[in-house]
Amino acid sequence: MDREQVVREAEALRDLYRRLRERLAQVIVGQDEPLHYLALSLFGRGHALLIGPPGVAKTLMVSSLAQAMGLSFHRIQFTPDLMPADILGTEMLQIDPETGRRYFRFTPGPIFAHVILADEINRASPKTQSALLEAMQERTVSVGGQSYPLPDPFFVLATQNPIEQEGTYPLPEAQLDRFMFAIFVGYPTQAEEMEIMRRTTALWEPQIEPFLSAERILEVQRLVRRMPVAENVIRYAVELARSTRPQENKDPFIKEHVSWGVGPRAAQFLLIAAKTHALLSGKYAPDVEDVQRVAIPVLRHRMVLSYQAEAEGISPERIIRYLIEEKVPVV
Repeated sequence: MDREQVVREAEALRDLYRRLRERLAQVIVGQDEPLHYLALSLFGRGHALLIGPPGVAKTLMVSSLAQAMGLSFHRIQFTPDLMPADILGTEMLQIDPETGRRYFRFTPGPIFAHVILADEINRASPKTQSALLEAMQERTVSVGGQSYPLPDPFFVLATQNPIEQEGTYPLPEAQLDRFMFAIFVGYPTQAEEMEIMRRTTALWEPQIEPFLSAERILEVQRLVRRMPVAENVIRYAVELARSTRPQENKDPFIKEHVSWGVGPRAAQFLLIAAKTHALLSGKYAPDVEDVQRVAIPVLRHRMVLSYQAEAEGISPERIIRYLIEEKVPVV
């Protein structure tokens, strides 16, 4: 692909992103950073985990994004009694009215949509979580020995409530690793909350007209994958990921506060997210600053901290900033 074509496609993507943010602003007040990372996740062909207290528009963000992109959308409320078949679908016994022959027919579950909102994913049992996360990875559903492909594009955007943990099943680290981002959704500012009150306590019906399609989103995803990356940027992403591992990093602060670092998938997501962020920022290739910009939401849910770190109140974000600012050289 020649440079002129890259420039044209990149400029078209930035215009598309600007229009997307304008549409979402009609419905969602504030939350600029979570919305940006959601867009990076969708254009980068990844899944995202949204973490935040109740009432901060996590569900509204996902449903509005699906509307704007013209994609099918299903919300699945996770509960302790939810079974894998409730998500994936099941085989139903049918009888042919003419011949009387009995046969099984697959009835698709709610996972067969472009955008899935897995609401409060940590409330479901590990068996149900595993069924969803397997579908996320394979992008197919296997029932009764048959495989059924999921729609393309396919995104799972899961939410977790960090406040109420009683009766929940925290996702294991190996399953958290399947999410490109862990996006923290915080409370709005006072001015934003005032605007929310004005809108939601009046005759306000949020509607977003779709202006995208599944085919256009697939084109954007292919553009991201074709984007060139310099060798020094690849080396920086790999070094940043490897520096989180106490087995390889001799730094006393890391060895004392990190039990397990991130795996190779983290470096893959760092580069994909950096490429997408660079395109949306007006660049035609990512640099080290783009990797640093996406490092916290990509890495923070993949690290296992030590008991000492938890006792001292040291967060994954602090460790990542420490590595970026002091330990991983920019080459």
